[in-house]
Amino acid sequence: MNSLCLNQTLIPLDTPIIMGILNITEDSFFDGGKYLSETAVLRRVEQILEEGATIVDLGAVSTKPNAITEVNEVFEFETIYKYVKLILSHFPEVHISVDTFRAKVAEMAILEGAAMINDVSGGADENMFSVVEKHKVPYVLTHNNRNNPLQTKELIPNILSFFGNNIEKLISSGVNDIIIDLGFGFGKNLEQNYYLLRHLNTFSVINHPMLVGISRKSMIQKALDVSSSESLCGTIALNMVSLLGGSNILRVHDVKECAECIKLFKLIHSQ
Repeated sequence: MNSLCLNQTLIPLDTPIIMGILNITEDSFFDGGKYLSETAVLRRVEQILEEGATIVDLGAVSTKPNAITEVNEVFEFETIYKYVKLILSHFPEVHISVDTFRAKVAEMAILEGAAMINDVSGGADENMFSVVEKHKVPYVLTHNNRNNPLQTKELIPNILSFFGNNIEKLISSGVNDIIIDLGFGFGKNLEQNYYLLRHLNTFSVINHPMLVGISRKSMIQKALDVSSSESLCGTIALNMVSLLGGSNILRVHDVKECAECIKLFKLIHSQ
């Protein structure tokens, strides 16, 4: 599949696209606390779009391990509601993805104009699949193994089985735009994250677009012994590896640098 339908607009994926991260949380591992006012959020959206992103990924719950706070559903619901409406009132053409594992939040966001759901839980909420089925929006299906760590040799068979079973359910329900995310950092140790990067091409057999989200993650910090603020070079290096491995969407904090990475990738593959 080489396209994605967002807000009734067909987005080609022959050239990889960028999903710019907008965390409206206090404790996200890299940008927590930066975007907690309406002005800051709107400036961030403007920056993401100007620097070349196709999608803005809006999240109100930190998904880092041992997050400082556990955001309750009411707070997440109200926060996403407020900022989806705010963003679309200023940028009506923007494609908003909402990063949530809660079906109620997802449905509200779609009704308010969100174009896509990014669910890092892999469908842990039993009602999530029915929500994306009902509204026919693109859905990011993530392999999240935090509660049941695997041995490295088990990873690829487990991930292929996970995607096979859940994609079948989604397609049989009428969901066509399904994006797979291997879930770097979600229940995988350092060795396993790099093992998956080396074998990205394996997952082309699934025949669905692949999103890779490794921006400034601990798999870079630990490998290079740097902080999140010092991990841009590592992020760009691994983004290029992801592109060469078949990634269609890169979820990133640093949109400008990622856009440059994609431009160089295209030159490598130009005839």
